[in-house]
Amino acid sequence: MLELSNKTNLLEQSGYKYSLQDVEEANLYRDIYNYEEVPRVGFNHRRVPMAMPEEIWITDTTFRDGQQSMEPYTVDQIVDLYKLMSRLGGPFGIIRQTEFFAYSWKDREAIRRCQDLGLQFPEITTWIRANREDFKLVKDLGIRETGILVSCSDYHIFNKLKLTRKQAMEQYLATVDMAFEAGVMPRCHLEDITRADFYGFVVPFVNELMKRSEQAGIPVRIRACDTMGYGVPYTEVDLPRSVAGIMYGLQFYSGVPSEMLEWHGHNDFYKAVPNAVVAWLYGASSVNCTLLGIGERTGNIPLEAMVMEYAALRGSFDGMDSTVITEIADYYKNNIGYKIPPMTPFVGRDFNVTRAGIHADGILKDEEIYNVFNTRKLLNRAPSVLLGQNSGLAGIAYWINNNYGLTGDKQVQKHDPLVLSVKEWIDNEYVGGRQSTLSVNEIESKIKELSGGQL
Repeated sequence: MLELSNKTNLLEQSGYKYSLQDVEEANLYRDIYNYEEVPRVGFNHRRVPMAMPEEIWITDTTFRDGQQSMEPYTVDQIVDLYKLMSRLGGPFGIIRQTEFFAYSWKDREAIRRCQDLGLQFPEITTWIRANREDFKLVKDLGIRETGILVSCSDYHIFNKLKLTRKQAMEQYLATVDMAFEAGVMPRCHLEDITRADFYGFVVPFVNELMKRSEQAGIPVRIRACDTMGYGVPYTEVDLPRSVAGIMYGLQFYSGVPSEMLEWHGHNDFYKAVPNAVVAWLYGASSVNCTLLGIGERTGNIPLEAMVMEYAALRGSFDGMDSTVITEIADYYKNNIGYKIPPMTPFVGRDFNVTRAGIHADGILKDEEIYNVFNTRKLLNRAPSVLLGQNSGLAGIAYWINNNYGLTGDKQVQKHDPLVLSVKEWIDNEYVGGRQSTLSVNEIESKIKELSGGQL
């Protein structure tokens, strides 16, 4: 049957509706996931249309998924990070929502204190257990939307929950009905979607969710969860690993509107960020992240990365204050004691630092040669160099100028007597057998000595 699509404005086949395939044995996709080898990527040479939504945004799960891999945040830390996140997201709420646990007294206290700030964005949502008491709790807290776990792969349905697909679907739908009865908007977390039978379980389940949503008059958000990081961003890839295919299928076969479609990914195979970008490009309005990418195993999609991807795709930050990214990194280091790996993009100590003397010489002449963008403007971080056995005169001069804020006529050049003296001292350190890099305190102490206290 041909019907006019209100999304593409073209006549499209819409007669076939996928029904639940209640199989007797689990489909574990052993041709892809045989566990003894790296998971394989199969191609079917079918392309789906790119469908960037009119509006895209970022959501956060720092206080839920992010807390599952590190020492839990204190209430004060949650409040501080929430305020920083709000500033980063800007007045238009590009960071639209953030997700909290609601189990303990501490969780609920953090929610109340963040609510008391009266900030419009990010909206506070929750993640709860699927029972009536928790739905009532969410309603009493004044929370509009809550996450519900609805695992969708046979790995979880058969091997973990010990259910059939039909039993799992009935159990999940009963839980969603409880949310509707409580007047709470459910956000269904389709766990492990990249190992799920997409047409045999996911599509018929989501179709029933959309039907019940319409009957209840309450929207349902669909969060597609790449729980193990198996999703791939390449075109023409088979399901269940194709991120583009999942986004297209949920829209085309289940009628999920872009604003109700969200991607949640993990970084097990280094694809968290490209997969999230593909999710945006192929129809999801929101991608779910954590600050610094902190989360289960290898982590989640780094929120700060998606801030940059948003600006790259839209040509503007649309009110986001990217300099807050550096404040967030400093808060993790100084207030939480979290050690950020030094090479981490945008937030690591060495993100815009070079050790090589030839690179430092280039930065001294024109920082654009070896700096990814104007990090002073966008991150409030000047490019820097580290001094060691490979540092040349240019690197030393640049370090002195940058570290002491010397500008204009006050800047030292690479043949300045002070620079030559520092170079001689560094060379002698390494001739003597030193292996480690020089600390800032060591360098500053020596420069104070060599400059006669002038610096």
